[in-house]
Amino acid sequence: MSDTKALRVLFCMGINQNFFDAPRDEQLQVWAAFSQMWNGIHDLPGVKVFGNMDDDQSMVGPSAGYPWTTYLLADVPDIASVHAACNLFRSTPVGDGTYKLWKYCKVEARTGRELIIQR
Repeated sequence: MSDTKALRVLFCMGINQNFFDAPRDEQLQVWAAFSQMWNGIHDLPGVKVFGNMDDDQSMVGPSAGYPWTTYLLADVPDIASVHAACNLFRSTPVGDGTYKLWKYCKVEARTGRELIIQR
């Protein structure tokens, strides 16, 4: 029997220029799609979300990389589940479905393990 540990994953998410260039009604559709994706990560089997952090008040403009716009920290059962979470950016429709969420934002999954300090 193997004793597999969950992966500790920091999902780093960045909003890109397409979002900022979009008209307000399209931005609201992106926000609805982002909410759907966010809830989709929470709903993946075996995923335990610990929390999130949003940089939107101290960071202005698009995120090409660090610092990211928002972060979600979770334990995820396996790498396939990490990939499924990232795939939500590719598959979540915005508005009428002409575009998917990844037109407006990106994700990078930093995958590791829980650091346990022995005393």
